[in-house]
Amino acid sequence: MSGSVTVCDHPLLQETLARLRDKKTPSAEFRRLMEDAGVHLGLQALKGLKTKRLPLKTPMATFNAPRVVEPIVLTAILRAGLGILPGLSRFIPTAKIGCIGLYRNEETLKPVRYIVRLPKGLNKSHVLLMDPMLATGGSASASISILKEEGARKITLVCLLATKPGIRRVHKDHKDVPIVTASIDPVLNSIGYIVPGLGDAGDRLYDTN
Repeated sequence: MSGSVTVCDHPLLQETLARLRDKKTPSAEFRRLMEDAGVHLGLQALKGLKTKRLPLKTPMATFNAPRVVEPIVLTAILRAGLGILPGLSRFIPTAKIGCIGLYRNEETLKPVRYIVRLPKGLNKSHVLLMDPMLATGGSASASISILKEEGARKITLVCLLATKPGIRRVHKDHKDVPIVTASIDPVLNSIGYIVPGLGDAGDRLYDTN
């Protein structure tokens, strides 16, 4: 999966995405839909998790069942990445949680770092970096660099929407990082927003301007 892009085209995920795009969708529903989308995308991103058959007792017999033996770290790029986190963290309660705070300079479109909080053991974990909107790719690429500086070796970028410029930027800087998304949208406008997109994901999540 190295350097790849996977577009999840499951009909239920695409229905969820359509409802997220709809400007009439209220903030509370938008948050719930983003959580649902995060579960879809996260499961796709984690298909290659390492497992080992371990014994357990069912009500009928002893059985060697496949169990996940690879640690998982869910890392959100603040603030919009938090929208993906809750559903996936409930689905994977043993996952550790991290966050990276960046904001985009509206003139240069470059990311500015303001907070990084990451758990231990990144070098032994599968790290999902969650950023709903892969627009210019600057924030995602900078966040991947931070994760690597902290020891991460296996990283998958999970985003709801992507653009070709964003994908090119991430793979130019980090050829080893696969990307999982629900859609590759055709246009990135003059101020760095995805079109048709869904607007500002953070503002729609938290009903801010």
